[in-house]
Amino acid sequence: MGTDLNRDIAMEILELVGNKWTMLVTYRLGEAAMRFSDLKRDAAPISSKMLTQTLRELERFGLVSRRVFPSTPPSVEYSLTETGRSFLGAVSTICGWIRANHDELEIARVSYAEEA
Repeated sequence: MGTDLNRDIAMEILELVGNKWTMLVTYRLGEAAMRFSDLKRDAAPISSKMLTQTLRELERFGLVSRRVFPSTPPSVEYSLTETGRSFLGAVSTICGWIRANHDELEIARVSYAEEA
């Protein structure tokens, strides 16, 4: 039973990591803590609903912390936790790989579409 639980958690984490918004939000929060509205603007074209879901999942797995400031209206700031910072290393590696291979990937994508 313990093995199934670990497999279930691993699958949830892989789904989270495989989400395009997870990568973008993590990358943006790696630059600085941000309020929701600033993060939404920087992570465009993400919808408010999808950003909220992504932040909740990142918070659920301990990658992001949420801090509420007592103001009117309340201000909320999101930042990476230590675990989130360690994940940022992997995100940065993937983003670097995408930048380094962008042209080749685009050529392959266009070539595939033309052949289909």
